[in-house]
Amino acid sequence: MSIYGARATDFLPSGGLVMVVGNYGSGKTEVAVNMALRMSERGAGVSIADLDIVNPYFRCREARDLMEAHGIRVVIPPGAQVSGDLPIILPEIKGMLRPAEGRASIFDVGGDPVGARVLSSFREHLDGAPYELWQVINSRRPFTGDVAGCLRMRAEIEESSRLKVTGLIANSHLVGETTTEVILEGHRLAREVSEAGKVPVVFVTAMAELADSPELDAIDAPVFRIERRMLPPWLRACDEREDPTMPAARPVPLGRAREF
Repeated sequence: MSIYGARATDFLPSGGLVMVVGNYGSGKTEVAVNMALRMSERGAGVSIADLDIVNPYFRCREARDLMEAHGIRVVIPPGAQVSGDLPIILPEIKGMLRPAEGRASIFDVGGDPVGARVLSSFREHLDGAPYELWQVINSRRPFTGDVAGCLRMRAEIEESSRLKVTGLIANSHLVGETTTEVILEGHRLAREVSEAGKVPVVFVTAMAELADSPELDAIDAPVFRIERRMLPPWLRACDEREDPTMPAARPVPLGRAREF
């Protein structure tokens, strides 16, 4: 059941529950963090819950300081449990299933069906309440390079979570080697998956340095300008060694998204 009405024009909701899922390496955490920052910028009261129990290196809790500096409530296990890999479900998370008017809840869910299984425990608490479950697709990652693989991943996620995918996010990239052709390739794949699976393409991501490229005008979906917020521990350590006075995270100006 979607939180969108039939005539919605903005691809990022101003409130409600949005769960972001995707296979390992899809970039779903980067997408979730950028979504939280943009929604907060627009005035929504945003809470984000780190439900990633699969990947210990790329979890939204790593961007906690940055998000909290922008007024975002970050829900993670307390104390020493913050770095654990166990499926710790906090009581606050259940309260996020039905956000109040003007508030948004974002769940960053662990990759693939194993990570999505954590959502199955919430199904009875939703009890028909509206939600979005967005599958992140990266055409340059194993298992989601073609339509069949994406549909198979979707079916496994739905079976594990006992919830239905409501939209697709095209997030094809090769980190620093990403080109506009990679982004266009991801859009083409997402369109094919959308037609085959009967779910819409919510948006296509593009890193800030590529988001205004004329080549992307061919995309018939919103293009979401994102900044790289997530770094693996070894790169974060390099940054700290190069400039030990630099804080781990700090608020930075957010770019404007291209929206149709």
